[in-house]
Amino acid sequence: MKDEKEPSSGGGKKGILYRLVLKICRGNQRLAEILRFCIVGGVATVVDFVVMGVTLYCFDPSLYPGFFNVFYGGGTPTVLASCVGTGLGFTAGLAVNYVLSVLFVFDEKGNSRTFTGFVEFALLSAGGLAINVLGMYLFVDLARWNEWVIKILLTLVVLVYNYLTRKFIVFRKRKGEAKENKEAGDGGNA
Repeated sequence: MKDEKEPSSGGGKKGILYRLVLKICRGNQRLAEILRFCIVGGVATVVDFVVMGVTLYCFDPSLYPGFFNVFYGGGTPTVLASCVGTGLGFTAGLAVNYVLSVLFVFDEKGNSRTFTGFVEFALLSAGGLAINVLGMYLFVDLARWNEWVIKILLTLVVLVYNYLTRKFIVFRKRKGEAKENKEAGDGGNA
């Protein structure tokens, strides 16, 4: 079988979490991939939110009675604080997301493990960052809506954007890869 021939890479095909997600999805590879993407996105989002929260608190701790008030009530942060927090959080989340996507999410690796693949991943993620920063500026700074409600809504928009761009650009099967995989698979069956 193909699964047995592919090497494990940390949380790769042979990892317990990978198998558990596949079992939950009753063997549906596409659904399992989307669920793995959501799990990784969730971890990266937690990193993003924590870094943003720390940044907001560091900019002006007097707005918040305690650190955790950053997440559920306090003053309105400055434009600079919300933009810097969004940028730093997004960058930290991007780093976590890249590593976990390569190791755990996509079966097709495309050129993701190359420098070019990382640059593609980062540039496409910059599109997600632009959506985030523009959205925070428009809805928090200009419209004065709650920064966390907007952050959650923008996270959902960027989730869809990220899945589609990564799936069809960074982690797509490269030309000639199908032939190489078939030859490698046939070699073990002879």
